[in-house]
Amino acid sequence: MRALTVFLCVLAAPAIAHDGHPHANAGFPWTLDPRITVSLALLGLLYSVGSARLAARSGRGRAKLARHGRLFWLGWAILALALVSPLHAAGERSFLLHMVEHEILMLVATPVLVLGEPLAVMLWAFPGTVRRRLGRIGAAIGSSGPWRALSGPVGATTIQAAALWLWHAPAPFNLALEHGAFHIAQHASFVASALLFWNAMLGRRGARGARAGEPAIAALCLFVTSLVGGALGALMAVSESPWYAAYARMGEMPFGLSPAEDQQLAGLVMWVPGGMVHALAALLVVASLLRARKDMADVR
Repeated sequence: MRALTVFLCVLAAPAIAHDGHPHANAGFPWTLDPRITVSLALLGLLYSVGSARLAARSGRGRAKLARHGRLFWLGWAILALALVSPLHAAGERSFLLHMVEHEILMLVATPVLVLGEPLAVMLWAFPGTVRRRLGRIGAAIGSSGPWRALSGPVGATTIQAAALWLWHAPAPFNLALEHGAFHIAQHASFVASALLFWNAMLGRRGARGARAGEPAIAALCLFVTSLVGGALGALMAVSESPWYAAYARMGEMPFGLSPAEDQQLAGLVMWVPGGMVHALAALLVVASLLRARKDMADVR
């Protein structure tokens, strides 16, 4: 019952930072690091300018542009809140809250951003000559063998799994907790690998399959990812001692947890909700594949 109560309290972590506790504001401030805020602002500016230019030139495509715009801004807002809100600072005091932040980045913000397909829109923020040059460079990279291998379902799954396991090893994770540059690098690698992963699973190539059999491979990779992430979470959940010295030195964690209990709940967050999201996404890809095959059979 205690674990369930704490798990529900995690959902209200940003509110706890402002609930009137005497040290709440000092302990869980908003993170206004220029390296984060300027990057987010630049991302939003490029999309705004590109979207405005495209809307001025679009006719029937405005509805699709608006739909993708809503997805982009929703993903951008979730990304910004995870990185800037008190949840980010709270993650430096609790591995449980740190894990919640990571799950929001990799399982919520990034797939929504991928569904918004923002890259083509952002290209329109640049002048015509620059836009065409960037488009040619992107097309050349996208058609190259190494990129196709890395950005396909198997390659993207491998890269994300490597980022997940390597950054959760004790030495790199402690570096991220103790040094801001490593912390930003950790989150940047999580976001980049998750964007690559979800684009392979849900993007135009991954979902509609420019290559035969790719949606089926994507579904398999999603199931594999649920096992890979679940295994790491399970190891944390059953461990009786904390893995990370930076958290262990703190003694009592938020919610009155010990470092070991804090880590065990963090493992459960990675294991259960994380595994469920990937398994559900796999079922959706399989359902989409079966519908496509049924439609082809009906046409014949």
